[in-house]
Amino acid sequence: MFTVPRENLYFGGLIASGWHTSSLMDRLFVEHVVSGVASLGSPGGSELRWIKPVRPGDELSIRVTIREAKRSRSKPDRGVVFFSEMMNQSREPVVTMEFVHMCLCREKA
Repeated sequence: MFTVPRENLYFGGLIASGWHTSSLMDRLFVEHVVSGVASLGSPGGSELRWIKPVRPGDELSIRVTIREAKRSRSKPDRGVVFFSEMMNQSREPVVTMEFVHMCLCREKA
């Protein structure tokens, strides 16, 4: 087994996996933002960035911004584009991602 002395780690100590952090961001989005009634899931995202390492003891929160509200061309009853960022306790971004999350829309007036 190969071990690296803690003081020689590239990030200067233990950090969370970027994928683990992104999964937590998704969970917070689903639990606290997405409506169980209007949510239709997501076809995917882009621009995933791990900005800053997440360390043991960090307190994380998310901020979600609607970048564009547009109806799907093929299914005009749904559509929205979000930008999401996860921040640490100092309000510094640690993860950012742009993604599409399909939601039911209201009828056109």
